[in-house]
Amino acid sequence: MLEPDEEPPPGPAADPRARWRFVLFLAAGGTAAVVNVLSRVALGLVVSYEVAVVLAYLCGMTVAFALNRAFVFAPSGRAAHQEYVRFAIVNAVAIVQVWIVSVGLARLVFPAIGFAWHAETVAHIVGVAVPTVTSYLGHKHFSFAARR
Repeated sequence: MLEPDEEPPPGPAADPRARWRFVLFLAAGGTAAVVNVLSRVALGLVVSYEVAVVLAYLCGMTVAFALNRAFVFAPSGRAAHQEYVRFAIVNAVAIVQVWIVSVGLARLVFPAIGFAWHAETVAHIVGVAVPTVTSYLGHKHFSFAARR
């Protein structure tokens, strides 16, 4: 808690617009996560869980890009395809996090502890949530950063 005469620290806590942008980012990401998980379930009917996690991530990533570009970040001055490539680069880092957590939980951790209730779906939801902050920072400072 800040004392009445203290300045707030720099960053999102000090800037209501930055807080709002992060809330919008979470809403866009939440929507994309739902697309991600539902498409993983559907894809899981025709491909392995491991492959479905990757393909579903691409579906969710495309939804996240469209929502972030439209509602979260200011125009960067780049063409949409350039932003999408930059967005994909940030997400290449995130998919590694998602895959390791999702598959690690579903194939190693949950069986070891006897957790079986929708284990693949729970593992995937946890995996999708893991890169939230790193992705926000990557998209803010790289994907949608203003062109110099």
